[in-house]
Amino acid sequence: MTDTRLTPNGRLAASTEMSPKQVVEKSELLSFIPRGTRVYVTDLGNASEDMIVSAAKTLHDRGLTPVPHMAARRYPSAEAFERRIKRLTQEAGVADVLVIAGEADKAGPLTSSVALLETGLFDELGIKTIAVAGHPEGAPDIKPDVIKSFLLRKHEIAASSDARFFLVTQFGFDPVKVNQWLDDIASWGNKFPVHIGVAGPAKMTTLLKFAAFAGVENSLNFLKKRGGSVVSMLSGYDPDTMVEPLEARLQTRPHSQLAQIHAYPFGGIQKTADWLTERGSWSFRNDQTSSLTA
Repeated sequence: MTDTRLTPNGRLAASTEMSPKQVVEKSELLSFIPRGTRVYVTDLGNASEDMIVSAAKTLHDRGLTPVPHMAARRYPSAEAFERRIKRLTQEAGVADVLVIAGEADKAGPLTSSVALLETGLFDELGIKTIAVAGHPEGAPDIKPDVIKSFLLRKHEIAASSDARFFLVTQFGFDPVKVNQWLDDIASWGNKFPVHIGVAGPAKMTTLLKFAAFAGVENSLNFLKKRGGSVVSMLSGYDPDTMVEPLEARLQTRPHSQLAQIHAYPFGGIQKTADWLTERGSWSFRNDQTSSLTA
């Protein structure tokens, strides 16, 4: 039986992400992304609400699927969150979101992804898919038992929601650790499909910066030790060293919740798009549409 999670040439499909500013000011980059692809719209606290809504609308109008980050701690009030999600759904056609706690110098009253989910607004406004965060490397400020309890609570919420839930993870470089984490959360009772975060092709110096910011230095150290630090620093990073073992997992564990990958374009959208297209995770037809809905 054909595994529908894989493209015809046996590759995991992929989503990616862009900043609101990239989408609005460099919309020509969107031509590198197949129609229907999920494009996450980041919220790092440095873009206005108007720009975030405009970016989501641009993606929607171009036939892509905007997935804005809904970062709980960035909203100064519950009313501010309600205004944001209403604008995204009503002005930009958003039906897919990523719900995270996020970070802020001064957190508002909504301090977790669960708090956003418990408002009921996503169902009320017709959100169809909800991504929640996964942490194969762990989370620096959250204990493992808390991560587990939050995931199980999200399953409880999903059971009474009309939306489809899935996990999308932070990027990492150790496929062995990711495979172990997939087994661990399955033992907790996870039923959500999992989209594994992968850094797209980039220079090692670039990855070092992002790894330090995201708290995944240990995973990057694993990569450097395996490839030789000097060679790796000079030659850059080949993301297939991360993705191919995940694709192999589906051959040996077909019931795995692994569903696709999420490519972080640290080396730039065009470079990441070229890699995904060449490997077969993205495919284009002459009319610039795709049979993939990543």
